[in-house]
Amino acid sequence: MGFFKRKNNNMSYEVASPNGRIVATFSLQDGQMSYTVKKDEKIIIRKSRIGFELKYDRPIVNNLIAVRTHERQSRDTWESTWGDEKLITDNYNELAVYLSEEDGAKRLVTVRFRAYDDGVAFRYEFPVQNQLKQMAIVDEVTEFAVDINSEAWWIPAYQPDRYEYNYTKTQLSLLTRPVHTPLTIQSTTGHFVSIHEAALYDYGSMTIKRIGDKLVSDITPLSDGIRAYTELPFNTPWRVIMIAHNAIDLLKSHILLNLNEPSKIKDTSWIKPTKFMGIWWALHLNEMTWGSGDRHGATTENAKHYIDQCKRLGIPALLIEGWNKGWDGEWINHGELFKFTEAYPDFDLKKVVKYAKDNGVELIAHHETSADVKNYELQLEDAMKFLQQYGIRYLKTGYVGSRMNKTEYHHSQYGVRHYQKVVELAAKYNLMLDVHEPIKGTGIERTWPNLMTMEGARGQEYEGGALSPSHACILPFTRLLTGGMDYTPGIFDLNNSVKRVASTLARQLAYYVVIYSSMQMVADRPQFYADQPAFKFIKDVPVDFEKTVPLLGSIGEYVAVARKDRNSSSWFVGGLTNEEARRINLYFDFIEEGVTYVAEVYHDGDGAHYRDNQFEVQIQELAVRKGDHLDLYLAPGGGFAIKLRAQ
Repeated sequence: MGFFKRKNNNMSYEVASPNGRIVATFSLQDGQMSYTVKKDEKIIIRKSRIGFELKYDRPIVNNLIAVRTHERQSRDTWESTWGDEKLITDNYNELAVYLSEEDGAKRLVTVRFRAYDDGVAFRYEFPVQNQLKQMAIVDEVTEFAVDINSEAWWIPAYQPDRYEYNYTKTQLSLLTRPVHTPLTIQSTTGHFVSIHEAALYDYGSMTIKRIGDKLVSDITPLSDGIRAYTELPFNTPWRVIMIAHNAIDLLKSHILLNLNEPSKIKDTSWIKPTKFMGIWWALHLNEMTWGSGDRHGATTENAKHYIDQCKRLGIPALLIEGWNKGWDGEWINHGELFKFTEAYPDFDLKKVVKYAKDNGVELIAHHETSADVKNYELQLEDAMKFLQQYGIRYLKTGYVGSRMNKTEYHHSQYGVRHYQKVVELAAKYNLMLDVHEPIKGTGIERTWPNLMTMEGARGQEYEGGALSPSHACILPFTRLLTGGMDYTPGIFDLNNSVKRVASTLARQLAYYVVIYSSMQMVADRPQFYADQPAFKFIKDVPVDFEKTVPLLGSIGEYVAVARKDRNSSSWFVGGLTNEEARRINLYFDFIEEGVTYVAEVYHDGDGAHYRDNQFEVQIQELAVRKGDHLDLYLAPGGGFAIKLRAQ
């Protein structure tokens, strides 16, 4: 195949992306594996070692020879069950290098590279072999030698609140602790790079640490210090390096989904994206309680009231938290008390289910575990059977707690196995999942499309002082590269004294476009949507899209995205800014040629401000055609939202 080049003189092999601009080179020098990555002849990843250190055996890092290579290409398009893009192009060139130790046990390992136009991925594959049947991995020696003078946006790893931290921007040379992926980097070459992983199964999640002038993988350990116990055959997750010329182009990548297998759920007709309301924000405002008592939120009458409001507002689903026994007292420290098939006496599940069905509203169940995974797994199958018997099709899970069972990291092999067990068992019982405190997204929703959305970052529950407007302008370039997020948008009671929200009203609308989720919450209490013209956008905006076009963006400063509805000809556009006001020229180059659209525009008024004038929103209609542009003002902490409907 012409796109592969072999350099026999120094035992190196190249694979180029379909457009030829990205080249990954695998090398063997004195039996040691390494790789490099270039784009447009500029070095993105300089020489970086790869290999493994094992507890009960010699390392698999040296003494290796290439036995053979295999090269192939893929030119494919596949259709997503749901998402931000209906038809996804999967074009890559692949190089597999089959290796053996030169002497000794002659253990076997394959390193497989895929080069895409938007990045490079590689993984390790250990075939069945007599000389190696299982491994206890002490360390995975995978380096990412990016220029450490580059700047990066990161959150710390191994911390009590998992992924729920504000992002810090520093030079890589200043990293002093392990950080989570995706780690997004503005390289000194001018490129934007994001390091992550795909298809994470039965293995510790990868974090990144700096050692000297290199970034090195740091696989999350189990409580005994081992990174992973594996039985052969075994493939590691893909190590992914997304590469873009501009920051906004990172948002175009579907490399994580492409590196996952097609759906294992044969009949996906029951899987439906949705919008939902809940008593969640009232709980965070201390107007109601999760536990039983005079202010218990999950009562039969309160559920019926919210069902009425869902019907009135056109919101198809309702989440009720705190319905099951176990919430009284210090529930965060006593996950062993949760009962997942036993409701509190003031919550008649049978009546609530019937009332919801009669009014055409779906119910979303809730399983908080307080990270007591042992207790949850003992009840897991019975709990899912219970929901299926009641006709409940959606489930939000939660794992509040710094460690699972107070011992294991959420993103260790133990946590990865548990989260996957829940996903697969939920599929068995036709349940769609919204996972909070999750393992990070690695594209497995392609394979298990009942995994609808996850939290996995600091969301709006941290409003009231712990979020700045810049945070949501970082998320699209970091966390959201891994998949949808339940950010819980739609707060209209912005200046509540308990949790004052750093946002304008127009910005809350923009979240529904910028922060994708196939289960999208309408998070405020329903009375705050009454007689509010801006609510029309929330009612109109879909949760399933045919096409996504990232438009403008600078990490931490501003972002604008356009998405086309999967079920109509309408487009939706959203944009955010940080604490700084700005004007942007929005060009309608993405809409259909020759068609006039009516643009329903919701934007900040001239005096709007996220601190002291949050509610000044202007709503206007105008006709636009392809090639037209709109000059928009974004107030400090503000945003805009647009619906485009064809005439």
